[in-house]
Amino acid sequence: MLNVRTLFAAPVVLALALVSPAMAQERTVPQSRMEMQLSFAPLVKQVENAVVNVYAERVVERRSIFEGDPFFEEFFGQRMPNRSEKQSSLGSGVIVGTKGIVVTNNHVIEGASDIKIALADGREYESTVVLKDERVDLAVLKVKGDFEFTALPLGDSDAVAVGDLVLAIGNPFGVGQTVTSGIVSALARNQVRSGDFGFFIQTDASINPGNSGGGLINMNGELIGINTAIFSRGGGSNGVGFAIPANLVKTFIASAENGSASFDRPFVGATFEAVTSEVAEALGLQRARGALISQVQAGSPAEKAGMKPGQVITAVNGIAVEHPDALGYRLTTVGIGGTARITVVNNGKEEDLTLSLDRAPETTPRDERLIDGRNPFSGAVVANLSPRIAEELRMPMNRTATGVVITEINRGSPAARIGLQPRDIIIELNGTEVTSSEILAKLVNEDPSIWRVEIERDGQRIRQFFR
Repeated sequence: MLNVRTLFAAPVVLALALVSPAMAQERTVPQSRMEMQLSFAPLVKQVENAVVNVYAERVVERRSIFEGDPFFEEFFGQRMPNRSEKQSSLGSGVIVGTKGIVVTNNHVIEGASDIKIALADGREYESTVVLKDERVDLAVLKVKGDFEFTALPLGDSDAVAVGDLVLAIGNPFGVGQTVTSGIVSALARNQVRSGDFGFFIQTDASINPGNSGGGLINMNGELIGINTAIFSRGGGSNGVGFAIPANLVKTFIASAENGSASFDRPFVGATFEAVTSEVAEALGLQRARGALISQVQAGSPAEKAGMKPGQVITAVNGIAVEHPDALGYRLTTVGIGGTARITVVNNGKEEDLTLSLDRAPETTPRDERLIDGRNPFSGAVVANLSPRIAEELRMPMNRTATGVVITEINRGSPAARIGLQPRDIIIELNGTEVTSSEILAKLVNEDPSIWRVEIERDGQRIRQFFR
């Protein structure tokens, strides 16, 4: 069965030395036997010290088999308490700052309490997390102390072309630093894994578990991507690997350098759909590509820019948009505070719009609260809904006006046991409309014989009764 696996260390991939697509005449195939005997060794020597191993150690709590069972907890719970143990994972990273700034995958260091990096020569350093984000699967680390390192310059991932030679350097299966070669086999790949990021460089250079966080590097020794995932039938490399483009990595690093606590994506205030062949034919498009605008929120940047449902976005700043995921990538790399020139097609005519990019607004103060006591919501963290909260929770744009949403559920709490989930929107409690977290906090202090709860989950209304 075909499946997608993230890697715990990513090989470094080196692509052909290109600066822009216009310089395609500089790309040549080997012309002689002598050229075929050329070696990547000088390039490997140039970059190998900038690719590191990342060791992450996390504490995992092993729950007692009797937890949650009143009978066994009464007689055995104290004798068999929950136990903690340490788990270690191995990944790769790339040094991008001479003072010890390292980029890796978020899944390599997620939940870690102790992180170390190790250079190819065996030196090890303690590191701390500066910024991490699950959705783009990136993390920036900083080496503790004042040291000088060899750093890898970041290249322009938009200059990469299908067919470019690449090298992969990483630590597959924990066997030690390893180099593989291949080519860039595709660009702008989406639907590679779950999450909201879908714009990958695809390569056939051998990438295996243990390589996550390693770099994709061109023949100039520049980073063009962070290796992240593979398609695999058996867990090993089948010649299809994926890397996060360097231009997104640049934006992520800039956010970390600015001291941001989180990585914010620009708020557009619109929803988009893929352009199918039927939609393309109906709209008079020559190709089934782009992002179809399906909904525009009132007062949003999209509405202010002049976007309307039914239009198709075909380019951002003159760069073609293949699908909605590509649109999100292009806007994210422009960055918060920037403006983007959006090309839309409407009734067969092209038009350029100017879209201002900013963070999602917190139109209503979140007023986050932990609900406790004897009620169905005990153990749930709730907040007032706003575009900012909706963006953080990856909720659909069409439900971001008002109300109260569950942002977190404590494990083993009454809220968890009755099946409440993060992103559930609380509509009513005992017949009273819940419009703020303050109102909910007051309602749960009542003591009715039956709790009547109405929530919205993924657009569906659910009514439940609890004693």
